[in-house]
Amino acid sequence: MRQVHMLRHSLPNTRTLTIIAQDPSIKVRAQILTAEIEVPAEELLPGPCGYRVNVVDYDSSTNTLYKQAVFPPFRNEEYEDPFRRHRAKRLKDYDKKLLNDPRFHAQNVYAIVMRTLARFEYALGRRVAWGSDGHQIHVAPHAFADANAFYSQEDRGIFFGYFIGADGQPIFTCLSHDVIAHETTHALLDGLRGRYMEPSSPDQAAFHEGFADVVALLSVFSLRDIIGALIDLGPGGGGKLIDQKHLTRQALQQSVLLGLAEEMGPELTVVRGTALRRSVELPPGKPYMSMPEFKEPHRRGELIVAAMLNAFLDIWLARLEKIGSITRGKKDRSLVVEEGARVADHLLTMAIRGIDYCPPTDITFSDYLSALLTIDREVMPDDSRYGYREALLENFKKYGIEQAGGSDKDGTWKRCDQDLTYSRTHFDSMLRDNEEVFRFIWENRQALDIHKDGYVEVESVRPCTRIGPDGFVLRETVAEYVQILTLRADELQVALGINVPPSIPGWLRVRIFGGGALIFDEYGQLKYQIRNRIEDAERQRKRLEYLAEIGFFEERPESRPPPAAQSYFARLHLARAMK
Repeated sequence: MRQVHMLRHSLPNTRTLTIIAQDPSIKVRAQILTAEIEVPAEELLPGPCGYRVNVVDYDSSTNTLYKQAVFPPFRNEEYEDPFRRHRAKRLKDYDKKLLNDPRFHAQNVYAIVMRTLARFEYALGRRVAWGSDGHQIHVAPHAFADANAFYSQEDRGIFFGYFIGADGQPIFTCLSHDVIAHETTHALLDGLRGRYMEPSSPDQAAFHEGFADVVALLSVFSLRDIIGALIDLGPGGGGKLIDQKHLTRQALQQSVLLGLAEEMGPELTVVRGTALRRSVELPPGKPYMSMPEFKEPHRRGELIVAAMLNAFLDIWLARLEKIGSITRGKKDRSLVVEEGARVADHLLTMAIRGIDYCPPTDITFSDYLSALLTIDREVMPDDSRYGYREALLENFKKYGIEQAGGSDKDGTWKRCDQDLTYSRTHFDSMLRDNEEVFRFIWENRQALDIHKDGYVEVESVRPCTRIGPDGFVLRETVAEYVQILTLRADELQVALGINVPPSIPGWLRVRIFGGGALIFDEYGQLKYQIRNRIEDAERQRKRLEYLAEIGFFEERPESRPPPAAQSYFARLHLARAMK
């Protein structure tokens, strides 16, 4: 009995599961590229079904319920991976098994969804909720026969389609790493910033897609197997050494970034879009943000992808300069791969952490850039070695994205320097209690410059523990409040000085938003107030003009499809496919 007790306390925190590292179209030596990744360990029910992810393999097109994947419990000091490569009886049949066994498809989506969730929780330093209700999200690997995949808040699920490719073989979106990570990111971002799906501006319309692409692609590049395979596909591939001439910016851009875009199955372009290929090939230095083509949400989102991936290349090259040559201008291939994966991993953590430092409503790309820079400075004050923040600031600027207005010279948010009242709130409660934070806001509404009109609500209070690359621990509490005001269009000019577009009738009731993120230090002192003021007449005018331009006010509620009938992201991805 005592041995059992000790065993339960010594259970591992992670387990290893095999996945397809990108998608089946990427092969090395004629074999599908797989990877073994670590995910949080848990005792899984058939499905697999765990505490956050429930795989339900039902095909609505054929009315088929697939046999559930079953994972043995912890025994013999390990969790079993039923699809580990060395377990295959005949290696030449291994790829066929991965492609044709629905139980592997279930394992693949479970593992990548859980890995993405774990990366968010590590970066943010806390548990992260899904955007949908409930603790679990349902994942359907073979949900329907269609070239699509999407997250649905209303259905509490992520759904992956399948279709027949040009060669007559089935294409499964549930076997593509970046598609799975992309849809999972939608579900997590919706949980972190639910109002980013509100109609607002071209930037907010594009942010969900651009951010999901960034997380998905950096997740792929943080896998050493992918970086190594893409280098091997280029002219410098193979062997333990790689010539310096294959490690220039142009060479890496062609072999790694563009190489991945070319290797990705062309059939899946309709699902994943062409953000990677087009963003890599976008020449810097043009005023993209003001170009009509980049008003369209999908194209606009590609600007974030272009900036992040080019920053990835700049930082990787800076790190490679510090690696000495082994012989005659050749570097250790394993170190080159390691450095690339390390850069991707760090940028992925920054990309996710930045969400906490963004306003909760009406986000702009400039807001996100300043958020990235600020959170990285908080966790890692000294950035002189590799210059992550400098690379991000420069590359975002090359694609027309400037730092947020009112930020410091280095692009970071200015720290809060108001004289605030803390004596009427309780320190311990304010670090986790919505009501206590609202009391703090109420007592300091003048100092925080919160408009007297409009409904104010504290939506969340989230304690965080963040760990930097050097082991530095940062403890913070992130609270989000929103302010909502609904008035007739002709009242907005009188109340807030907002010039309403003539196309909006004066009798129409219009809802406008404001709000902010409050960042408290470990002692309950306010460090940052990152906000969009509800009375910002210029911002509200631009938002109303954009909504009028896209016909938002012309659409009658009764003409809109029921939310459950077609997910927001299903419609968004369908619109992309039709372009």
